[in-house]
Amino acid sequence: MFRDPVQSLEPQPRPSVDAMRPLRVGMIGMGTVGAGTFRVLARNQALIAGRAGRSIEVVVVAARNLARAAGVVGTDVALTNDPMQVAKHPDVEVVVEVAGGTGAAREWVLTAIAAGKHVVTANKALLAVHGSEIFAAARQHGVAVAYEGAVAVSIPIVKALREGLTANRIEWVAGIVNGTTNFILSKMREEGLGFAEALQQAQALGYAEADPTFDIEGVDAAHKMALLAANAFGMPVRFADAQVEGITRLQGLDVACAEQLGFRIKLLGVARRREDHGVQGIELRVQPALVPATHLMAQVNGSMNGIMVKGDAAGVTMYYGAGAGSEQTASAVIADLVDVARLGGTPAAQRVPHLGFHAHAVDSALAVLPRAAVHTRHYLRVPVHSAQKIEAVGAWLATQQVPVLQVQLARDQALPPGTAPQVLVLTGAAAQATVDLAVQALAAHPAVAGPVVALRVEMLEG
Repeated sequence: MFRDPVQSLEPQPRPSVDAMRPLRVGMIGMGTVGAGTFRVLARNQALIAGRAGRSIEVVVVAARNLARAAGVVGTDVALTNDPMQVAKHPDVEVVVEVAGGTGAAREWVLTAIAAGKHVVTANKALLAVHGSEIFAAARQHGVAVAYEGAVAVSIPIVKALREGLTANRIEWVAGIVNGTTNFILSKMREEGLGFAEALQQAQALGYAEADPTFDIEGVDAAHKMALLAANAFGMPVRFADAQVEGITRLQGLDVACAEQLGFRIKLLGVARRREDHGVQGIELRVQPALVPATHLMAQVNGSMNGIMVKGDAAGVTMYYGAGAGSEQTASAVIADLVDVARLGGTPAAQRVPHLGFHAHAVDSALAVLPRAAVHTRHYLRVPVHSAQKIEAVGAWLATQQVPVLQVQLARDQALPPGTAPQVLVLTGAAAQATVDLAVQALAAHPAVAGPVVALRVEMLEG
């Protein structure tokens, strides 16, 4: 049936000198991620070299605290407190930027690129804000910019989109891509904590920073979703156009009511191609959303991340892993270094593109849809003066072009003492503009006893 290939008797070419010598790396940042990267490189150096085809050697490190950095890297690695020395270092072929920030980091990265050095970074904010400029500079100078560690830590989702799913027309990407908020929401559901108390626990355990704003306001997740959308749909990085809502205003009452309805609330990032209802473009958004409690995404708890991708050929695929951690992020950073080590003399035009599509194929006209055009199901929680008003709420919504699928009263055990009766509504899919108008008008209805809460519902169906 099959025949073994005929083995040539001619001498096989030896690896080039470049392929045999170590890949020389300079690191900017020796904090949690930098230290983890150095430790994993040292611990698994033979294994990594066997996969890369050459060893990977850190030759210089820039750090704020040189004494602490010396305790990690030892005496064989040069140390400096000036990142520009790493970016310009004549012996460095790859700069690993894991210091964070968007201002100074941009200068370091662009300097390294101009000097002909490849860049590996775990800095999602840098690429979300300055990615277009950085990727254009990298193309001009023929170097690679790799950033797997910037998106979902231990989950190789960038590689999955750019390589594993390259045959697919991607329809949507959705995921839990921030471990801090997922930990907080898990505590609110499992232990009945309020947001502030759950946040305190996250900070005490090191899951949340002293200033957790980027996490809890959804900005970190939006940085990541902007990069995923670019890889999924062949569009520029459009972080500035993303609709972002965090979890700071989420009430424990809604977490409990969602459970009654068979849902769980997650901070969900969504990038969805839309070509329906006379609308064409990309939904790019982050918001707390209800997910069916039986869905795999609802089982992603604690600080873990989970991402789903729907492709026209592959169908739905799911990726799960740690959403934070020193060596977990290091795993992705080193995988990028291995990819760079394998490049050898590969021409830039034959490499995997930075955003999954070669520059001429990126659709700069592909727009992010405005909030009003987003089309989803919704959950509404409507406080009423009397439990008998449940029928009035459902009937009134039906007249507002909002398809109503389910209306019921929240069970008493979910309500704090003294709380007004709560009508819970699940709607069918409708444009956000329609739902916003209905909610605004509903708040003025005589049966309604207070502000109406509206959250999106994501079924994540294949």
